[in-house]
Amino acid sequence: MPRAGLSPDAVVDAAVAVVDAEGPGALTLAAVAGRAGVATPSLYKHVRNLAELRHLVTARVLEELAERLGEAALGRSGDDAVRALMYAYRAYVVEHPGRYGAMEQTAVPEGGSAGDAAERLLNILYGALRGYALEGPELVHAARCLRSAVHGFAVLEAAGGFGLPADLEGSYELLITMVTGGLAGRGRVA
Repeated sequence: MPRAGLSPDAVVDAAVAVVDAEGPGALTLAAVAGRAGVATPSLYKHVRNLAELRHLVTARVLEELAERLGEAALGRSGDDAVRALMYAYRAYVVEHPGRYGAMEQTAVPEGGSAGDAAERLLNILYGALRGYALEGPELVHAARCLRSAVHGFAVLEAAGGFGLPADLEGSYELLITMVTGGLAGRGRVA
């Protein structure tokens, strides 16, 4: 019988708490069991192994990102939508560097909670980018570039990787201008 109060969601909650407090490298079944107040074998009633737990943490992060980016982009288009997405994405990474760092960066298979969340997140990005009249491979390229730009900046910022005295917000505004300017050159802004 599974322990009362322990569920797959509770196990993921404990895993997220571990990576938030101690970083992605601390994610072990023993650490999660300790955080949940159970013996490690008790987790196997809810997750098969550490790989599945990592996948579930990835799903959680993707769901949270999709929620935040969806709210940011709602009612916006073109440059305004991309700007809002970029700020929302960056804020999430800076606020939650441990859980973001624990997210698997490999392509997420279709289906399942991680696949569904990844598809939702991608559709939000595509929706914001459609204002540039991009389609097919051009839309995919633009989504990859947008994600890469924000991911790189935010991960460096969260890790304290920007030590020069110039204003960080000024640097991010320049990045947004570069991204939106490049997008506008590929299509038309609605």
